[in-house]
Amino acid sequence: MRPFTDTTRRNIAALCAAFARTAPVDSAPALKRAAVVIALTGANEASQTSFLLTRRAAGLRAHRAQWALPGGRCDAGETPIEAGLRELDEELGLTLTADAVLGLLDDYPTRSGYLITPVVVWADGGQAISPNAQEVASVHEIALDTIERADAFDFVTIPESTRRVIRFHYEGRLIHAPTAAMIYQFRELLAGRQTRVAELEQPVFAWK
Repeated sequence: MRPFTDTTRRNIAALCAAFARTAPVDSAPALKRAAVVIALTGANEASQTSFLLTRRAAGLRAHRAQWALPGGRCDAGETPIEAGLRELDEELGLTLTADAVLGLLDDYPTRSGYLITPVVVWADGGQAISPNAQEVASVHEIALDTIERADAFDFVTIPESTRRVIRFHYEGRLIHAPTAAMIYQFRELLAGRQTRVAELEQPVFAWK
């Protein structure tokens, strides 16, 4: 168990600082920039360090009802950090500054035409989560030891691609890439491993 303490924050910040991000992929200029946030909190009853995962609202035009980290498209002139913090505020009502950012993971190119930058933040400050019902159907706090289990992830093949599809098993549900890929890379970072995930495949339903 990782308690939600300043020691845990410093340890994860050090792991993020040691993480060497890869250079942007060749197709990056043709992709729209986006950012998601791995927001670390300790609001659960056990005060374990957890991250926030959302279920997207059913009324959204794209990727409706899918599992996602808070985030979205970068506005003109925004950095991924600025976009991630803005989206976290708009979706969950959590207002953080750049001081809360612990680091960035690798950019992940999606089949739907986005290059997503994961931003790791420490969401300390006692703010209540207030989901925007137009964008978020539900919010889930997932303890870090959940993603560190040996059986938390698996890999399968599909006839439409030569790349492996990654799946995150969460309470009997399957969560796929891009979300699963970015969570997996964060899990690997917590273990001190620099594992690349850009080649992990998404299921066909997420290609649009």
